[in-house]
Amino acid sequence: MGKNTGFVDYARRDNPAEVPEERVGHWQEFHRPLPLAERVEQGGRCMNCGVPFCQSGCAYGGEIFGCPLHNLIPEWNDMVWNQNLGHALSRLLKNNNFPEFTGRVCPALCERACVCAVAGKEPVSVRENELGIIEDAFSQDRMQPRIPKVRSGNTVAIVGSGPAGLACADQLNHRGHSVTVFERDDRPGGLLMYGIPNMKLDKAVVARRVALMAAEGVVFRTGVDISSRKQAKRLLDQYDCVVLACGATQPRAYPAAPADTTGVSFAVPFLKAATMELLDQGKVNPLNAGGKDVVVIGAGYTSSDCVATALRQGCHSVTQLIRKPAGLARQRRGLWGPLPAEHDYAVEEAAARFGYDPRQYETTVTGLVTDEESGALTGVKTQKVRWKEEDGTLRQESVPGTEEEIPAGLLLIANGFSGCEPAVLKAFELEDGKNGGVSSGASHRTANEKVFVAGDMRRGASLVVWAIAEGRAAAAEADEFLTGYKSL
Repeated sequence: MGKNTGFVDYARRDNPAEVPEERVGHWQEFHRPLPLAERVEQGGRCMNCGVPFCQSGCAYGGEIFGCPLHNLIPEWNDMVWNQNLGHALSRLLKNNNFPEFTGRVCPALCERACVCAVAGKEPVSVRENELGIIEDAFSQDRMQPRIPKVRSGNTVAIVGSGPAGLACADQLNHRGHSVTVFERDDRPGGLLMYGIPNMKLDKAVVARRVALMAAEGVVFRTGVDISSRKQAKRLLDQYDCVVLACGATQPRAYPAAPADTTGVSFAVPFLKAATMELLDQGKVNPLNAGGKDVVVIGAGYTSSDCVATALRQGCHSVTQLIRKPAGLARQRRGLWGPLPAEHDYAVEEAAARFGYDPRQYETTVTGLVTDEESGALTGVKTQKVRWKEEDGTLRQESVPGTEEEIPAGLLLIANGFSGCEPAVLKAFELEDGKNGGVSSGASHRTANEKVFVAGDMRRGASLVVWAIAEGRAAAAEADEFLTGYKSL
């Protein structure tokens, strides 16, 4: 695969990013693709490994190493090296329904499992090669509708149009089943549309894929909220099976900062409002951070997206409060060591705008300061914490004398998610499981033989690549239920 000495001859190259000082002034994607000649060299860096861990997606010691989709990475890297992008596309689409999404927002678990690292070299730029292949395909009109020639006569309802729901719909549609996707928001895409900011994933990219799926026969119905027992029964009566891919959108409460306070919001409603304001020009956004002192609670991708969004809206200042120590807050391990904190793009932008790192580690919020008359937020009370290990467990304790008040006109809580919204579970008579997912073991089936679950709703909040893998797996089980045999 590739060039035998490619990993020695060529240095790793990533898609260049626009400098923070410039990109913070707009909402467009800020990574620019490499020229084809340089992309070919990157394909040549693939080593023809005896065991390509990059595509393994295997579990070991509680970790997942390599791509959960088992992408045929060495194969399409070889096709890139040979400048056969059409064949590269055919191999890429074997395992990944939406490489234009993973090529933009996946943290590249494949690269952390690249054997190049054993030789002391930088891993192959897998994610960006993937993005180059699919974007070339769209630009060269290779991505044409593939309409099933024969329909099975079976009907499937999919609730939720995030990456899991879309992947499931794509798989089942190509098997010939008639698929209808229900989405409660005004646009399909779920977290792809309203959870990931435009500068990381342009919404035109999501709309492009939805339009292609619609041309292939998938029906999208937006503005439909399937969260009552009556609506659930209607779907079960009208469709041969139902797949629930409703996400894990229930935010985890933060007791010291009640979300019903004016000026306090959970992260996803803030990000959604920002995207709606961008797409629907003139739409009033009460959560706009313009001119405000913004405080963000959290250390993950969503908190960084909040920081970056607030900067683009013209906030007066931004502070990110992280309860854990720096080394512990962002540890995400791969096969050869910790993953890089790719969400530090927002830190670079804050430094460019204000000249400082917005993160304050080992700091927790203890209360709010509000205006006596209006009740609106004016500040946040904080206190330092320290960590100590007891019986192998890290425990937190407050540090006396470190209390402080930070000015704040907007507090954003990016404290994680506790699972699927209870109304959906109640409507379909399902139960919560561990980690915020629906209890269904290793299967995507539920107690009702006609109902399947997929994505974050089943496994708890996770990555887009895992959601796609979940959608594909749920589609395989639903297809077996509909046809009586295994195919997908």
